[in-house]
Amino acid sequence: MISLGNEYEWKGFEVGTTEDEYNKLKEIVSRQFFYNGWFTKENVLQSLIALGGQLEEKKMKQWVSNYQYNENLKRVGIVMAGNIPLVGFHDFLCVLISGNIAVCKLSSDDKTLLPALAAHLIEFCPELKERIIFSIGPISNIDAVIATGSDNSTKYFEQYFGKYPHIFRKNRTSIAIISGHETQEELQALGKDIFAYFGLGCRNVSHLLFPKDFEINRFFEAIVSYSDVINHNKYGNNYDYNKTVYLMNKMQLLDNNFVLLRETEELFSPLAMIHYHYYNNATEIHEYIQKNKDKIQVVVGELNVPFGEAQCPALSDFADGIDVLKWLEVLK
Repeated sequence: MISLGNEYEWKGFEVGTTEDEYNKLKEIVSRQFFYNGWFTKENVLQSLIALGGQLEEKKMKQWVSNYQYNENLKRVGIVMAGNIPLVGFHDFLCVLISGNIAVCKLSSDDKTLLPALAAHLIEFCPELKERIIFSIGPISNIDAVIATGSDNSTKYFEQYFGKYPHIFRKNRTSIAIISGHETQEELQALGKDIFAYFGLGCRNVSHLLFPKDFEINRFFEAIVSYSDVINHNKYGNNYDYNKTVYLMNKMQLLDNNFVLLRETEELFSPLAMIHYHYYNNATEIHEYIQKNKDKIQVVVGELNVPFGEAQCPALSDFADGIDVLKWLEVLK
């Protein structure tokens, strides 16, 4: 994945993929934008680099060393979202590395990249061929399910999969806590947490907590290098739409011509908009996090996830704080 993410030329492998197969995989990466307008080449490459950084032998051995697995194979359904490239990869990896069978329901928005990578993986580990199943349509004959979607889709998950052991994931987003002591470099890195994948991921920051009297122009100046985001047609349309709607409703906004800021304590913000509010002390920060703990994926900032690393989770950073490997370990 690191080689693909950095667009390296084929270097040769002792086993598995040939140069022709590797180049075909690079071509599939380049074509993702034609399948999904949000999946720009840059975003797909970013996803590959982030995931590839996890798949180092030493890291993976350390990760799995604390788990034990039943010998009875389970067919685990994985209903994948399609908001950012390869968003379901970690669940896919957990099911495979635990020795189970991954029965994957692919999102129509991301239906070609993971199968292509899986075929590449099977070239190195042919025994996995019998443990990877992909489907665009409904999945069946499963023993358990991991399903990721919106709050609304969870109702359908309950209806179709509620009888199985399950993990159902709902809407989440991330926040950043600004202390006021950040360097401009740190605030610039925060821009990556906001604008990576156009802000479509649950690990993207959509709400900022500023200390009282913080000069917001410092933030605007730091993120100006991300201004090209407005040139993406889909993002630009969301920016224009939200700006029009909120101004027509006479709601105050701050605007730097590529992202909107609205002062409110509401956690979730529309695409191309960031919500923010001010705090007076650490107690108010704690209370806000506790109030929204079931909706917050990541907290970025001092003493939390470093600025710029929200989209670079470690293998042990399980979505929603649910240890999927532990869940699979005790699956009956």
